Amino acid sequence: LIADSDLPSTISSKRSSIPTLPLKLSRSAHEAARVAQEIGLPVACKIASPDISHKSDAGGVEVGLRSASAVRAAYKRIINNVRSARPNARIEGVTVQAMARPGREVIVGAVRDPQFGPLVMFGSGGVYVELLKDVSFRLAPATRSEALAMIEETLAGKLLSGLRGQLPADKSAVADVIVVVSQLIAADEHITELDINPLVVYDEGQGAVAVDVRVATRDT
Repeated sequence: LIADSDLPSTISSKRSSIPTLPLKLSRSAHEAARVAQEIGLPVACKIASPDISHKSDAGGVEVGLRSASAVRAAYKRIINNVRSARPNARIEGVTVQAMARPGREVIVGAVRDPQFGPLVMFGSGGVYVELLKDVSFRLAPATRSEALAMIEETLAGKLLSGLRGQLPADKSAVADVIVVVSQLIAADEHITELDINPLVVYDEGQGAVAVDVRVATRDT
């Protein structure tokens, strides 16, 4: 499992890239506070563990931290929460990440299916992804037209179109991300799963940013 702390500033394929937020791993409360000031407050803190995929379920996420003292306290709470909830989990530290400005949350993912091979997925993101099960799949690599069709097949796509006076979101940027993710899993047989959840999408023409990324790999 590739932890969030291993992410570059963008996730790239041969043709394009996916913007990510500044993020750095910290191994003490003091270091976390220093990193937060370097990145720029406010920040989010998340547990870094190869054994924990759903960080919030283990008490491993705190957001909107606006001071060094708040970051130090959050670091300690996160470590204590995770040790209590998952005592056998390996803990590498806590990542400190710049906060994304508010937008609409979706998920883009990929999986290597034993029957169909590499697949790319799009749907409703955030903490309700497993409850809603609002997803669309295509074989990878997907074309841009296939990516746009995936968006339109879901409730998430309808929400991106704008409801109740909302401006339309940047579906073009989402389609770019779908294509890149599909290219990554198709090109690298060591990747078994890849999830971007959430991908925060902004108004039309303003792009999207990957807030949390999980990549599972195999050795052979």
